[in-house]
Amino acid sequence: MHNKYKVSLLRLNLLLAALLPALLVPYARDHSEAMLLGLAAAWLAISATLVEFSHRRPPLIPWQLLPSLLLGALLWSSADRYPFLLWAWAALIILPQPAWMAAINVLLASLSLAWVARQLPIEQAMTAGLVLAPMLLLGLIRTRRLTPLFAQAKGRVSLVPGERLWPRARLAGDLAREQGRAQRDGTHAELVLLRTRRRHLWSVARQLCEMTRGFEHCYRLDKRTLGALLISRDAALATPRRQRLLERLSEVERARVVALPHARSLAEELRALERQKLPITLTPGTLIHADA
Repeated sequence: MHNKYKVSLLRLNLLLAALLPALLVPYARDHSEAMLLGLAAAWLAISATLVEFSHRRPPLIPWQLLPSLLLGALLWSSADRYPFLLWAWAALIILPQPAWMAAINVLLASLSLAWVARQLPIEQAMTAGLVLAPMLLLGLIRTRRLTPLFAQAKGRVSLVPGERLWPRARLAGDLAREQGRAQRDGTHAELVLLRTRRRHLWSVARQLCEMTRGFEHCYRLDKRTLGALLISRDAALATPRRQRLLERLSEVERARVVALPHARSLAEELRALERQKLPITLTPGTLIHADA
């Protein structure tokens, strides 16, 4: 409930921010200025409708670039009418963004400051620079400090809403946990690695999630590789189930099944999957179905 409240508040703030450029459109000096104001209002309004409390996907590159380019263009074309927009750079710089995007924002903010300063008295120009520079620096420091937290958050949430598909970062901890549980409870756990074509990855991922049980996890390891942890009472019961799963996933090119007590590091198992020549490889500790 707390997260929903924060999302609603952010959505309201974005809508209020969209209202300002929308109200300025009728007073625009020319068509280009009206278009830039309209695009800014549209970007803020659409962002308000799409925003959600989720770290599943990073923002798309064009969606990150658009507000920076719009702000720079507005200041470049109408600095004499909207000099107050210079302070919007402080808001953009604190948003979660890759390093290259932060560098672009700093560059555009510096150019905008230089452009606006040409039209101000020297005292006001110096004051604006002395205020904006520390704000940008503090924003960069905050963004860099939050980057590891966002990376951890993305490692803890599903890659697809409603599905049990997790990022690679989560698999290492799950492997250790399931190995300990298998030894403690006497269950049989297997790591299944699947290599497919890029265009088939998401369809195979959906099938894999549908065919595994609610307490079993699936993982996207790279652009062509999926993984899953299959838990059974013993190896004999795991065998027919594993075989049915591999038979139904017809778009899988190669598969590697590793019983957890015999599993090496994930990197080593992925290299073994890359090198293997057989379509399916079963490591020691797994059983072949009697009908195979």
